[in-house]
Amino acid sequence: MFLSGCCLTALALLFCSPVLILLSGSLTGRYELRQMLKPVLEDDLYSADEVMGQDTALWKTVPQYPTGEHYQKLLFFTPQFFTVFWNSVKLTVLIIGGQLLIAVPAAWALAVCRFRLRRALFILYVILMLMPFQVTMLSQYLALNRLSLINTHWAVIFPAVFSTFPVFLIYRGFASLPEELLEAARVDGAGEFRIFWHVGLPLGMPGILSAVVLGFLESWNLIEQPLAFLENKQLWPLSLYLPEIGLGQAGTAFAASVITLIPSGLVFWLGQDYLEQGIISSALKG
Repeated sequence: MFLSGCCLTALALLFCSPVLILLSGSLTGRYELRQMLKPVLEDDLYSADEVMGQDTALWKTVPQYPTGEHYQKLLFFTPQFFTVFWNSVKLTVLIIGGQLLIAVPAAWALAVCRFRLRRALFILYVILMLMPFQVTMLSQYLALNRLSLINTHWAVIFPAVFSTFPVFLIYRGFASLPEELLEAARVDGAGEFRIFWHVGLPLGMPGILSAVVLGFLESWNLIEQPLAFLENKQLWPLSLYLPEIGLGQAGTAFAASVITLIPSGLVFWLGQDYLEQGIISSALKG
């Protein structure tokens, strides 16, 4: 038992090490970062003579002189950071809201309603879900360009709203509802909309919330879609801001990464129980 606990602790520390490095780097002063990261930043900041004798980066887990200067610079002297931050908030909120409006009724129809080609339609949803963005990028671009949506946030929002993955995830939760329960509601005189609202939504909430959690994590970290559809950098989300930070701003990059990580970590922490329930429900039904 003790040995297994030590092994799990070691694995946990290993998996958390990138986050610990981010936290440490965000609290390390500029001069100390310069000394540690000379081999990494030499092409941008240092001449070859300055890095002689040091061919690997030397990282300190705990900075010698902790400082909050990078957070101060980012939050008080970098207005473009707030622009991209609110762009991410806008995109994420609209995408999640649109996915709920589209995916929940679609999943209910596929799981409960009986109509011709229902199975074929579901298989089509699964096929579309398995297609990577690179396969559909050109067709999406042509369609969005025809609608004059390129270089607007709607070019990112609309394709994400009609994503098939939340439909698949929520469908599994609705499909696990007992057929006898739905028939009993119909016998009692409840209409289809009333069954959906008072029976389907409460009992399918784990699947819906798990789709919200996963949708948030995906939307908050979008890279390829904004890069392909948004030419104006003022419209870029936070996920595209970090690569724009120069190598001479390593401390600012660490601080920005920590701030970017906070919403994702908070949402995952609040929704991990629903995420587990939704995944378990999907696996049992599958």
